[in-house]
Amino acid sequence: MMNSTHVTFFTLSAYFDTGRLKYLYFLVVMSLYTLIVCCNVLLILVICVNRTLHEPMYLFLCSLFVNELYGSSGLFPLILVHILSDSHTVSAPLCFLQIFCVHLYGSVELFTLGAMSYDRYVAICFPLQYHMWMSLRNVCVITACVWLYSVLATVVMLSLSAPLQLCGNIIHKVYCDNFSVVKLACYDTSVNNIFGLSYIFTVIVGLIAMILYSYMRILKVCLSGSRRTRQKALSTCTPHLSSIINFSFGAFFEIVQGRFNMSSLPNTLRIFLSLYWLTCQPLLNPLLYGLSLTKIRIICKSLGTSR
Repeated sequence: MMNSTHVTFFTLSAYFDTGRLKYLYFLVVMSLYTLIVCCNVLLILVICVNRTLHEPMYLFLCSLFVNELYGSSGLFPLILVHILSDSHTVSAPLCFLQIFCVHLYGSVELFTLGAMSYDRYVAICFPLQYHMWMSLRNVCVITACVWLYSVLATVVMLSLSAPLQLCGNIIHKVYCDNFSVVKLACYDTSVNNIFGLSYIFTVIVGLIAMILYSYMRILKVCLSGSRRTRQKALSTCTPHLSSIINFSFGAFFEIVQGRFNMSSLPNTLRIFLSLYWLTCQPLLNPLLYGLSLTKIRIICKSLGTSR
C-alpha cells in the first residue's frame, strides 16, 4: 500500500487511445449533449410560458427537465475535454465538484420521480381530493424539499469523503464518482460505507416501495374502472413508468459496479453502462413526455407551425 499523500489531482483511467477516431467520438458526444440541452430547454420554456401547463404534473416535469439539464452540464463538458486531451487528469476541487453535480442529479431525479408517482396516485385514486391535496403551494413545497434534501444529503456525503487520506489517485471511470474516491482511502472508511448503505436501504428502497405501492393502487383502479379511465391512466402513467424503469436500471448497475468487481465485463461495456443513467435519462425523458403527453405535443406543434 502507498503512503498517505495529499492528492491534488485524479487520473481517469477508463479513457483509452482512439487515435483519429477521437474527433468522431467528440462530434457524437457533442451532438448528444446539444440535443439534450435543446430538448430540455425547449420543454422548460414551453411549461413556464404556457399557463395551461401550470398544473402539478407539468411543474414536476419542469423540475425534472431542469435537473437533467443541470446533471448533463456537470458531466458532458469535462468528458468532451478529455476525449480530445492526451492527459486524462482532473484537479481535486473539480473532481469533487463533478461528484457533487452527479450525485445531486441522481438524488433529485429519484425524488422527483417519486413525487410524480404520488401525484398520479392521487389524481387517479382520489380525483375529487386532487386539487386540494396537490395545490400549487403543496407542489412548490414538495419540489423545494426534494432539492433541499438532495443538496443536504450530497453535502454530507462529500463532507465525509473530502477529508479522507488517500493512497492513490487513479479512478477507473471516465468521470469522478464518490465511491471510487472512497475506495482510494488509506484508512478505515466505515462511516462512509454506513452512510452510503443507510441511504440506499432507507431512502432509495423506501422511495421504490412507495412508487410500487402507488402503481399497484393505480393498476387496481384501472382494472375496475371504465375504458375511459384506463385510457386516461395509460396516457399519463406510461411515460412516467418508462422513465422510472429506465433510471432504475442505470442506477442499479452503477451501484452494483461501484460495490462489486465487474472487471470480467469488457471495458467499453462498463463505460457505456456507467454513463447510461447520466445520458439516456436526460435524452429519453424530453422525447418521452414531449411525444406522449397531449398538451405538450399540441403546444410544440403550434410553435412549429407558427414559424
